[in-house]
Amino acid sequence: MGDQRPGPARERPAVSHCPALTVRLEQATPCPLDVAFDVPHGAVLAIFGASGSGKTTLLRAIAGLHRPASARITCGAATWDDTSAGVRVPPHQRRVGYVPQDYALFPHLDVREHVAIALAHVPSADRRARVDALLALAHLDGLGERRPNALSGGQRQRVALARALARDPAVLLLDEPFAALDGELRESLRRELVSLQQATGVATVLVTHDCDDVARLATHVVVLAGGRVATSGTVEELACSNALAAHSPRWDPAAVYDARVLGHDPERQLTRVGHRGLEFEIPIVAASIDETVRLRIPARSVVLAVRRPEGLSLHNAIAATVIEIQPAAHAALRIVRLGAGDARLLALVTADAVSNLRLETGRPVQALVKSVAIDAWLPGLGA
Repeated sequence: MGDQRPGPARERPAVSHCPALTVRLEQATPCPLDVAFDVPHGAVLAIFGASGSGKTTLLRAIAGLHRPASARITCGAATWDDTSAGVRVPPHQRRVGYVPQDYALFPHLDVREHVAIALAHVPSADRRARVDALLALAHLDGLGERRPNALSGGQRQRVALARALARDPAVLLLDEPFAALDGELRESLRRELVSLQQATGVATVLVTHDCDDVARLATHVVVLAGGRVATSGTVEELACSNALAAHSPRWDPAAVYDARVLGHDPERQLTRVGHRGLEFEIPIVAASIDETVRLRIPARSVVLAVRRPEGLSLHNAIAATVIEIQPAAHAALRIVRLGAGDARLLALVTADAVSNLRLETGRPVQALVKSVAIDAWLPGLGA
């Protein structure tokens, strides 16, 4: 494949293994919470779970707006909460950018004033330029004099994000940021959030019950159930082990990971991407060579065969080995976990197919994936 497109590659910020944020919380009321997790530098950690699982309470505790019975929250070298030592840093002294579900905009302030009010720490001579830079970053140029009632839902969300970033946060906290938006606007703002996080590299904690938020945005996931951590890890680990589906009926089993663009074939309108030695062809994307692409490969779109077929329109036939066969949500179905080198795939098949193909751990198979069945997202762009 040729056509190595020029221009700098867009990719997600590098994720450090050192935590930007460490959270240990425990309480019995008003909702039970018993959680412990770390957020690496540069990560987008999704707090994923059903309504009532304690997600918003957890976020408010990090922001300093709620204090559990027992808490230890550290940000880098700074301790924000330590109930055993009597330490509690007030919300305004924490390097947190917080965007609540309702955005919390003031009806009497215009866009510029909302951002400027969060820049009290910046010398007045520099404040205007800083506001201009944040409005440009959030795609709010030309809207500075408008008040919230003259803005669309998406514009209001961007104002709240710009205000949060104005505090130069070490951690960005987002509470269901897309829940009130329709589908097209939701995807547009997901792209913008990826761009903002990519530009700043700020560690981000995203509360959501939306599976697409997790697949599209997260590098790490904490699944909450009944106020406890049901499972946690990188989005790739949890998706490819099927742990997300096991703990959330909303999650459609799928492999999720970041791949690199290897080449383009303009004549065939295909892009070749690779991950851990595994390669796929997908419908062509406007990306530079070596750019990162987030892939989601639904298990229901993976067909298994015991030998490589011929005469099919499929572009992706992958030699794989059965790692494990798991029960699925429906009694007649099975999830087959596959290994292809160091990469992992999932296939959703019938129990009858497992029997007919004599599938078992260690069995070599061909995993067949249609190019059009693979969701592919670029940082800051759509599919």
